[in-house]
Amino acid sequence: MTTKNRQERPARPQRKILIFSSPSGAGKTTIVRHLLRTFPNLAFSVSATTRPRRDHEEDGKDYYFLSVDEFRNKIEEDAFVEWEEVYKGTYYGTLKSEVQRLLNRGYHVVFDVDVKGALSIKKLYGKQALAVFVMPPSVEELKKRLHHRSTDPEESIRERVNKARQEMKFSDKFDVILINDKLEESLPKAEEIVKRFIIED
Repeated sequence: MTTKNRQERPARPQRKILIFSSPSGAGKTTIVRHLLRTFPNLAFSVSATTRPRRDHEEDGKDYYFLSVDEFRNKIEEDAFVEWEEVYKGTYYGTLKSEVQRLLNRGYHVVFDVDVKGALSIKKLYGKQALAVFVMPPSVEELKKRLHHRSTDPEESIRERVNKARQEMKFSDKFDVILINDKLEESLPKAEEIVKRFIIED
């Protein structure tokens, strides 16, 4: 009786974690959406938040929209990879179940998160993760973009600009800084960053 030699399946390459962060209005979400359209093996990690849903947003696609009580319950359950009270009474976080779901399906996972969340994820995943800080060309340009977006009242814009000044001080803790001056130049740079990272052994 003979037995056939079974060919071993090659091990699946390790799935990577790509973390994009920036001050509000610096363009990280536009860059992330472009990358998701460009690379079919990337999947977006949808964050949870307690902030109000905007008209164009969908629950489970843009964010998981939770009440403050729901969010705090999940904190108690240790359900988050990271979470942060970004503004008073406004929480953002990354659900462990969401990350594992995407990794199990064989995707490289992309995050669009605030600065503290990004650094927490990087610390957790280490070399499996690449943290990219999307830098506005200046604070003044950032302020213009927030006004042009017309989604926030003046007081909120001032708060976001002040927060941006603080967040930009953490940029040197990221693996890569991508200055988003002209979007048409930033997008191919972002593509190259992703290509180099996901093909590394």
